[in-house]
Formats: sequence, structure tokens, C-alpha cells
Amino acid sequence: MMLRNIISRVQTNLGGWNTKRKIVVFDSDDWGSIRMPSGEVYGSLLRKGIRVDLCPYNRNDSLATAQDFESLFHVLLKFKDRNGNNPVITANTVVANPDFESIQKNGFSDYQYEPFTATLQRYPGHQNSFELWQQGISSKLFHPQFHGREHLNILLWLKLLREKQPIFLEGFRNNLWGFSPAITGNRSYNIQAAFDTDDQNEIEFHKEIISDGLNLFERIFGYRARGFVANNYIWDLKLEKTLAECGIDTIKSMKYQKQPKYITERRKLIRRRVGDKNSAGQIYLIRNVTFEPAQKSAAFDNVGMALKEMNVAFFQNKPAIIDTHRLNYIGSVNLSNRIRSLQLLEDFLKRSLAKWPDIEFMNTTQLAEEIRGN
Repeated sequence: MMLRNIISRVQTNLGGWNTKRKIVVFDSDDWGSIRMPSGEVYGSLLRKGIRVDLCPYNRNDSLATAQDFESLFHVLLKFKDRNGNNPVITANTVVANPDFESIQKNGFSDYQYEPFTATLQRYPGHQNSFELWQQGISSKLFHPQFHGREHLNILLWLKLLREKQPIFLEGFRNNLWGFSPAITGNRSYNIQAAFDTDDQNEIEFHKEIISDGLNLFERIFGYRARGFVANNYIWDLKLEKTLAECGIDTIKSMKYQKQPKYITERRKLIRRRVGDKNSAGQIYLIRNVTFEPAQKSAAFDNVGMALKEMNVAFFQNKPAIIDTHRLNYIGSVNLSNRIRSLQLLEDFLKRSLAKWPDIEFMNTTQLAEEIRGN
């Protein structure tokens, strides 16, 4: 399996932009979005026969508390690169969550949302956590960018609720929706994929969501987002013009961009390479290293595998763009998850800097600027 992973990474790095510099970027998704509200809700769903234990996101992921941030920043501050910069998390952020109360009142016929900062105020133990977002930004440890308005396929979700699908109704009663196909047993859709659709007429709705979400991002953070990564890496090419018009000049993805279902019966994949540009002049950044301890078994060598993938990237003259989701750093549902992941992150950073003392830590906006400058 490890050899297969390395071969896949070699293929990922073929073509595109090259650099001799040892650039390291941590690109992290899902910040701001609800997943599992609490350990109590997790236990309640399990007792009702909903197998939330089958999905690592439902086992571990939730809104970040102040303690989650403090613990993460404590590790990042221990390390500096050749230029005196700490590692920085590019936090791809979902800026809104459903307003469950309003949606219930209208019988699931209409959708309303609340900014994620309002969600934080409703969550016990989260009231002060946005102050840590702001501290992380000012300390250059945390760099929010855009991951969508919601991490939710709105029209599909409302349809399933109107159809009285039991698992989604029970989730709604507990203020969540994020059940993976492993839990629902239906692999024909993923409720988390906001921009997937089998109806091309929904694309105009998706454009409205993007424009509104980016305006909300600016109101929350005080600056326009420049980078975007689609939920579940699924988006229509038609959305790229809208993203560009709204200020997005960098699109982040895995090796393949997934097209929505309506385009072909079998989902179409488009190969992307780091530094490639589209017709709107937007640059693509492609993740080529994985650090996801919360998604791997205890026996998996997360640090060793990530170091091998970084070695491949540097050998092929590519920046190391590390895929590392929020769930790795959350402890409110499962404290041991955060403790273990941060221990591994510290080990990973220590070994990386020992092997490559000339590493340069950047966020995705800085990396895109480097590519444009060359």
C-alpha cells in the first residue's frame, strides 16, 4: 500500500510549476462548519442505531473550541523555518450553518442560515473561540480562506427532510446533517457536497451561494478571500467565472477535479496540476501530501508516510501542499483524538525540519503569489 501511495504521488506531481525551494503549506478544510455537536449527541445517535461510529468525521469532528485552538497554536509556535516563520494553517472556512429553528418552522420548505460566528455563540464552551481565530490570524498561525457558504447540499437536504427520511430527521432534531454514505447506506449522494447536482438548473443557485458566501466571509474577517476549495472537491467549471468575479484567484484541489453528476452518467474527472491556470487566470494548487491521523488506524505510520510524500514532492521540485482536515485537531467530542494528532504533528514538524533545514512555511495565498511571480 505504501508503494502504491508513493507511485500515486509521483503521478500527482508530474507537470505544472517547479521550484527548487522547500516550500511547505498546510491546507486544512471544514473550519466553521457544524459536524458532531457533542459527545452526548454522538452517544445518543449510536443508541438509536445510527452508526456514526463508522465515520471518523462523526467520531471526532466538531466546531473548534478555544482549547482546540490553544493546543494547536502551542505546537505551531514551537517551530520556525529558515526565515523565522512558524508553520501556518490555511483554514478553508465555511462561513454559515443552517438556522434549524427557522427551517423547522416553515416545514422544510425554505432555507435560512446563520453566520458561523452566531453558531459559536449558541454552542456551550464555544462563546470565546472566535477570539482565538482572531489571535491566530494576527499571529500568522491561521489564515482563513473560503470553503463555501455551507458544507451542505441545501436543496437535497431539504428534499430528504420533506420526504421524512428517518436518519436526516433524527439528525435535524440534534442540529446536524453531516452523515456520510457509510452511515446512510446510500452512496448515490453525499449530503456534504454543496456543489454537486444532477440538475444543471441548480448551477445558478450555486453561483448565488458563492457570491453571498464570499460577501459574508468579508464581513466576518474584514478582507476578501482569494483561495477556494470546493466541498468534497466537486464543482462545475461554470462556477469558476463567478468565483473570479468575486475575487477568488486561487483554486485548491486534489489531483482530479470532480464534476457534478448531471454532466455525465459516470462522474467526470479533470486532471489538475500545481500552477496551472484556467481561462479566468486562476491558479490551481494541488495537494500532494496527506497528514490525516484522525482518518487512519492507530497502526498507520502517519508521520513516516507524510515525510515520504514530502520527499517525493521535493525530489520532483514541487512545493509540499499538505492535506490536513480540521477533525485532526478537535478534542471536544473525543479528547484523545486531539492529543494524539498534535503529538504526531509535533513529531512531523520536528523530523521535517531536521531533514530539510531550508524549509519555508507559507499559506496558500503566499504560495500562489510565488507562482505568479515566476
